[in-house]
This record gives sequence, structure tokens and C-alpha cells, in this order.
Amino acid sequence: MSELQAPQPAKLVIGLFTGDIQIFKRLVPEFISTYGQIDLVSSWMAFDYTRYYEMEMGTPLHRRLCSFQRLIAQQDLAGIKMNTHQIEQSFSQSARRRVNIDPGYMLRERFVLASGKNFSHRICIGDGVYADLTLIYHKGNFQRLPWTYPDYADGDMLEFLEQVRNKYIWDIKMPA
Repeated sequence: MSELQAPQPAKLVIGLFTGDIQIFKRLVPEFISTYGQIDLVSSWMAFDYTRYYEMEMGTPLHRRLCSFQRLIAQQDLAGIKMNTHQIEQSFSQSARRRVNIDPGYMLRERFVLASGKNFSHRICIGDGVYADLTLIYHKGNFQRLPWTYPDYADGDMLEFLEQVRNKYIWDIKMPA
């Protein structure tokens, strides 16, 4: 019989995309006050993998990710998604989002995103929030899955997430 163990703490990663890059500057203080100091920030990446969001958010869209120094409990992801959803709503104009915020977490072996949308590979983690296993880390690299969003399979994205993973490994080795 297996022994139940507490889950490893995770590194919080928040991605966003928007047509107005100034929104990121306005979000940073809110992210810091809620989740603590940011330790890594990606460069801006073009978000041109789908036209799904253009009607709502305009074009061109740009994506950016940041990770946080303070580690989180994996089970906190649902609450974080609910909070970032409220932040999205606060930036909305005329019932249209101006920013899409995607929280997730990094572990040694996987990268998980939170979603408000159910799908066959997503597991409900509470309050209408689903965990999306986005990437797995195997044999020294992130492995895409059949449902991995194309932007999360992009080379620049994978390079940034590798930096986040390396920082996470460093963080869990350092004494608190």
C-alpha cells in the first residue's frame, strides 16, 4: 500500500496576453501584492497561434509570463485562477476582456495551467476550475502533449519555461 505524502510546493507562473502591453505594467504591482516578488519575466512574445481572441481583444496580441519567488501549495491553483479571473474582469471594457490571465505552476516533472473550461484531459480542482496538464518534463526536455496549446509548445516559450524550472529546482533545494 502506498503512503500518502504532502505534495511538493510548486512555482507559480502567470501568463497573460493582451493587445495593450501597458496593462502588464498596471498588473505587476497587483501581482506582487498578492503573490509576492516576481523572479523571472519573459520577453514579449507574439501571440499569433489562433484568431479566437481577436474579436474580443483586438490585434496584434502579445504574451508575457512571470514566475514568483514564493512557492505555492498545488491545491491553491483553483483560488489563484478565481482571483486572476476577477482581475481580468476589472480590466474589461464594454463586456470585453482586454487581458487574458493564465495562472499555472511548475514542478520538476510537469507544467500545469488552470482553466475555466472543461475538456477530456482536464481534472476539476474546485469551484469550476480545471487543471490542464500542459507539458511534461521527460528525458531532459519538455514534452508536448496532444492538447498542448501551440504557443506553449513554441521554442521561445519552452526556453523560458526551462529557466523557470531551473529556478524552481534551485528554490526547493535552498533552505527556507
